[in-house]
Amino acid sequence: MGPSAKIFSGRGSKYLAEKIAKKFGEPLGIVKIQTFSDGEIGVEYEDSIRGKIVFLIQSTFAPSDNLMELLLMIDAAKRASAYKVIAVMPYYGYARQDRKDKPRVAIGSKLVANTLVAAGADRVVTMDLHAPQIQGYFDIPVDHLDSSAIFIPYIESLNLENLTFAAPDVGSANRIREIASYFESDMVICDKHRKRANEIASMVVIGEVKDRDIVLIDDICDTGGTLAKSAALMLEKGARSVRAFCTHPVLSGNAYENIENSVLDELVVCDTIPLKKDSKKIKVLSTDELFAVALRNAYENKSINSLFIRSRTRPTK
Repeated sequence: MGPSAKIFSGRGSKYLAEKIAKKFGEPLGIVKIQTFSDGEIGVEYEDSIRGKIVFLIQSTFAPSDNLMELLLMIDAAKRASAYKVIAVMPYYGYARQDRKDKPRVAIGSKLVANTLVAAGADRVVTMDLHAPQIQGYFDIPVDHLDSSAIFIPYIESLNLENLTFAAPDVGSANRIREIASYFESDMVICDKHRKRANEIASMVVIGEVKDRDIVLIDDICDTGGTLAKSAALMLEKGARSVRAFCTHPVLSGNAYENIENSVLDELVVCDTIPLKKDSKKIKVLSTDELFAVALRNAYENKSINSLFIRSRTRPTK
């Protein structure tokens, strides 16, 4: 019989970890995490994890304490003689710093990868990295889950007549093309130009949106400005309806106001990051089942290929 599994959670993702653990069939382990008066974080496992496969669930959204907490949990697990330590990061922070696009800037996503490996992680499980090539920053296995498995059934349930998918920028085109192919639908691209981060100078729509039901898909919704401007532009050009699907609800700054005041029918997000407040326009779909199956398959050394919804292929004559 192989090593048994234990699941633990950081403080930032306990709301999700409890659901994942329940679906996995293993109760959350007990780990004592405290913040001292000087701001330092202390981690202590109260359950024995010697010789066990340990899953540590923690999204690394702001503040950076969430990342530091995860690193300390990994280090403590290795020092407690865990057999393997698997970092489960539904949201991988700093992923937008994925290249050196200007002189003298850091590549934050590579730095995070280095620190996770240095701390002792044996594997990483995450979802919808801002750039899929971030997987190449790791010298350990990375299971990169796709939110399409969660979004597609919901989109199918809407029964939209003239479904057309929209990429919020040129960089997202490949991913949107695959989903559009699955539905055998058309796609359009919003080409935007920024003067500075989080501020759009101009935007144009490439493709036909008149009388179409538009579904915008992106990995992150930060300030909501891009989505609000995209939706308004689509309606101006004759779209019948516009809704958006974003995996990670970062929702910083005036995001909630931007979404509430937008012409979007709804914004559908995953629970990789907890919402700061409720909104009548924001619907949350849970990732618990997807992560539970991925962790179970990782534990049993099974493939996770079945968790991905691939493009439909037309039958050949």
